[in-house]
Amino acid sequence: MPYLNRELSWLDFNARVLAEAKDPRVPLLERVKFLSIFSTNLDEFYMVRVAGLRRRVTAGAAPEAPDPLPPAEQMHAIGERVRELLTERRRLWHEELVPALSAHGVRLVGMNDLTATEWSAVDRFFEAQVFPVLTPLAVDPGHPFPYISNLSLSLAVEVRDPVTGVEHFARVKVPRSLPRWVSIGRPHHFVPLEAVIGANLGALFPGMEVLRWFTFRITRYSDLDLGQMEQPEDLLASIEQQVFQRRFGEVVRLEMQRDTPETIRSLLLDELGASDQQEVAPLTEADVQGHDQLLEMGDLMTIASLDLPELRDPPFTAAVPERLREGRSIFEVIRERDILVHHPFESFAASVEQFLEAAATDPQVLAIKLTLYRTSGDTAIVRALTEAALRGKQVAVLIELQARFDEQNNIAWARTLESYGIHVAYGLPGLKTHAKTVLVVRRDGDGIRRYVHIGTGNYNSKTARLYTDMGLLTCNPSIGADLSDLFNSLTGVSRQKFYRKLLVAPANLRERVLELIARETAHARAGRSGRIVAKMNALVDPKVIASLYEASQAGVEIDLIIRGICCLRPGLPGVSDRIRVRSIVGRFLEHSRIMMFGNAGAPEYFIGSADWMPRNLDRRVEVMTPIEDATLHQRVQGVLDTCLRDNRQAWVLQPDGRYVRLTPGDGDVFATHETLMRYPWGARTAE
Repeated sequence: MPYLNRELSWLDFNARVLAEAKDPRVPLLERVKFLSIFSTNLDEFYMVRVAGLRRRVTAGAAPEAPDPLPPAEQMHAIGERVRELLTERRRLWHEELVPALSAHGVRLVGMNDLTATEWSAVDRFFEAQVFPVLTPLAVDPGHPFPYISNLSLSLAVEVRDPVTGVEHFARVKVPRSLPRWVSIGRPHHFVPLEAVIGANLGALFPGMEVLRWFTFRITRYSDLDLGQMEQPEDLLASIEQQVFQRRFGEVVRLEMQRDTPETIRSLLLDELGASDQQEVAPLTEADVQGHDQLLEMGDLMTIASLDLPELRDPPFTAAVPERLREGRSIFEVIRERDILVHHPFESFAASVEQFLEAAATDPQVLAIKLTLYRTSGDTAIVRALTEAALRGKQVAVLIELQARFDEQNNIAWARTLESYGIHVAYGLPGLKTHAKTVLVVRRDGDGIRRYVHIGTGNYNSKTARLYTDMGLLTCNPSIGADLSDLFNSLTGVSRQKFYRKLLVAPANLRERVLELIARETAHARAGRSGRIVAKMNALVDPKVIASLYEASQAGVEIDLIIRGICCLRPGLPGVSDRIRVRSIVGRFLEHSRIMMFGNAGAPEYFIGSADWMPRNLDRRVEVMTPIEDATLHQRVQGVLDTCLRDNRQAWVLQPDGRYVRLTPGDGDVFATHETLMRYPWGARTAE
């Protein structure tokens, strides 16, 4: 079968994240960080992908072409793979990370490990800060089974009435508003909050005998049902309603301590598995995951953030882009020549934020328009937008309310921006606006000119320090006119299909990508060189995959750098012999989307927001821009070459779907992120 299953491919990606936690070459607290990321990744996978599959199983849905694996078989395969990964996570934590942390003085201890003085201090903390927040909820004829929120950690408690001898079940929620790891006084020694609560349950059930307690955690279906929102009268109100209803999504996973007795296990399964929705499958034993006492390992990110520099990656300071170091007006610099920036290796603050700050205060700037998918809050970008509005400039912001798990945050920021007089649009029903674009309209000495930023990543100062992304600053008239047309279609009423330079989804991006692949195929068939190098987060689209297979068979040499999901099988004889796929996983999250088409010696380069997935090509507003300044081509190619040369962070996809990690052997170690921290555009550009 020339098509790999999407869900299993994603699990393979998360296995590569777990491999970073296993790698002794990675600093210890960074290994803990990767273990945390692996765990939170898995949570989201269950909330969205597994939850959707369970509904498809219940509905008796057929396989989605071209993947022939039925949903029920996918669920079984996912269960087997997840069990393998969780077994490895448990081994890694107990056998490697806990002993290594302990050797460096970082310990998670139990209540029984405390001295009398430490126990008293923890008790005082419980009485002052924890006890007032707790609410014990009994389950009996007068107390129905309580609502349990998604991903909340809970204690299942059994108590006995010493007078009647009757046993009762109760649930106690571990509050998220309190620190998960309680300091006991010794440096970097912590006791889990649930253990503190468990040791003090007598205070919650006075006069009762606490028999035993166990931790458990649930995962709910948490995707938005966008199909129910056709042409809503108020998109913001519709999204708010969906976000509220998501709190009550069906339970799709139950995690509990592996030594939880059958009575509690059965009670939880019965109560949590019930649903009055026809499309929802009941919870079964297959949906239960047993763990050691420590659940919710995503919270280990706090431990990973301890101030122990010797156990962390060495500090890194992003470089100021060379052409922006002179202190001249950024608009003057852009007029001279396009600027290409590469984050986090080049400063986001000194480039993108500076661009918007300059636009906000420059009296010649008339208007600013921006698409906002995810933002980190009260950042320089948001402050620049509000400053521009206060100065009387026309400011329009397209806020994507449907950005998964950021909906509530984006709703709040939409209202904040509106309060400053900013024109806020909420996107288009049925389409997510995922494009990363800014348009600044300025009155220059020779007339009105449009200045543009088009990037591969969000306008988020936090992720700009963690994700690898590129951005183009240009005043190219055609690109500026295209972006004006795009914003008019997003904020007004339009069926814009024609764009001069930009590749825009869903208008023309799919068509243009297929045309560019076909052009390389034609070059190869005519005896000219055919070459494609593409970097992205995921490759899923069957039509694009089929086109790449055809190109390979015609003789096109294809290298794909895909961080996550890849449904294409490389190296199949007669099908994909000339296709190679690798994944880069390391200190930074690979996020940039880059396309290079050789064009028989006249290469063309594009960057933008779109992966090659049906959702990006058909159901999202995406923008890819050409890099037309030939002096910048070497820079983009330098980054691609660096990724293709990597023998330290790279994993190579095999024809059978396995990923094999490259090792330097006896040769020189060449790691993408270490190289780019020294040379933001790759070692080749520095030679």
